[in-house]
Amino acid sequence: MPFVRIDLIRGRRRDEVRAIADATHRALVDVLGIPERDRFQVVTEHDADHVIAFDAGLGFERTDRLVMIQIFTQSGRTTEVKQRVYRDIAAQLESLGIGGEDVFIGIVENGPQDWSFGFGRAQYVEGALPVPGR
Repeated sequence: MPFVRIDLIRGRRRDEVRAIADATHRALVDVLGIPERDRFQVVTEHDADHVIAFDAGLGFERTDRLVMIQIFTQSGRTTEVKQRVYRDIAAQLESLGIGGEDVFIGIVENGPQDWSFGFGRAQYVEGALPVPGR
């Protein structure tokens, strides 16, 4: 059950924004094996001067096509799986004309006690939902 935040610089067409969200989700379905309808995303657009994203000393320049993605998910995935997620998202976005220098991804892990899907209940802890990967 990943929860995904996608931050973009304002100015894209509505269909392009949706294509970015769809591509990100497709990569998570393909790599993590999550169900197609296990989709929780928030896309936020920002004015260009409200986004600061340098290259961390890697020697490349970002453009206004920057896509910043945070994936909040259950802990327990291997480094190799995370690397596959990064590669697959980058490949999916490249097919939309977004270069690799403009794809910034972070994975934030947590546990079953950190999720409530509604009604103020912790469904994983209560056993109403199976804990992914267990």
